[in-house]
Amino acid sequence: MPGPYPGRMIRVHSERSVDQSGQSDRTIVKQMLTAGIKALTGDRDERDAWARFVSPPDVVGVKVNCSGAPRIMSSPTVVAGIVENLVAVGVPAKSIYVYERFDDQLQSVGYPKFLPADVNIYAAESNRRSILGYDPYTYVEANFFGEDDTRSNMIRLVADKFTKIINVPVTKEHQAAGVTGCLKNIAYGNFSNVDRSHRSEKTNTYSFIGTLAAVEPVRSRTVLNVMDGLHGVWQAGPFSYNERFRFYPKQVWFGTDPVAMDHMLIGLIEAKRKSEGAISIFERSRSILGDNRDPNKNAFIREPGHVEYASTLGLGVFDRGKIKVQEIEL
Repeated sequence: MPGPYPGRMIRVHSERSVDQSGQSDRTIVKQMLTAGIKALTGDRDERDAWARFVSPPDVVGVKVNCSGAPRIMSSPTVVAGIVENLVAVGVPAKSIYVYERFDDQLQSVGYPKFLPADVNIYAAESNRRSILGYDPYTYVEANFFGEDDTRSNMIRLVADKFTKIINVPVTKEHQAAGVTGCLKNIAYGNFSNVDRSHRSEKTNTYSFIGTLAAVEPVRSRTVLNVMDGLHGVWQAGPFSYNERFRFYPKQVWFGTDPVAMDHMLIGLIEAKRKSEGAISIFERSRSILGDNRDPNKNAFIREPGHVEYASTLGLGVFDRGKIKVQEIEL
């Protein structure tokens, strides 16, 4: 990160991609994936485009986001389309891992129904707080409030097995971080013991997200971000308990620069919130603290500034004037 296309993002929209019940159309999503990846790389053949990021010898981790499952998560149609393209360029199905931290969230989605039988479905924690799925030698040390456990360890497969990672976040607001996009999915989604960064109203998410995302080998092996904007959450994220706070942009985004993409995600969430009469995610007054069933209340002072902070670590381009977005309508 930020990869070969810093400051560049492709946004593909299709009104036909999601029906009135919120279900996505696999055929339309496949077309969106084809259009987006070809536009990003400039290749005429989608196999050539995907081959810029992976090759047959790779072991590929597909990092999904299931914190809002089974309602809002990395859509099985998007994940299946990505896997189909990996196999098409010669990556064996057995060398592909669709993975997440928590097994209960991952299993609630039912990804295997959409994927080749040999694709691995992997969770770092089969039971919450289990440490066996994490590498004891790769960690970030940070003491936030005098907690006993001050280490966040990297998922073991990320540290010692995957050669490439494709990041598949979802367009969501986050109660503590402001948004949970590319950066947070690849940071908090690859390390243990991260919820300690937001145990109180004033959180430590501002610098912690970028710090984790910059740790090797996460930084160098995350080669592509495919953001699922078919659906999303504009309030009380990253979970999706309240149907009122779900929305359906019907988009899929492509890029190698997580900062640029998350900057655009902030814009998407802010626009949706404004249309709903909700306060900005940048609001820092303590008067907003309260029951987040009210879109003008929240449990935390949000930290959307974590995206700009990540740019200071060299993870991508934050300056909106330097971000180029190509829009594709299908």
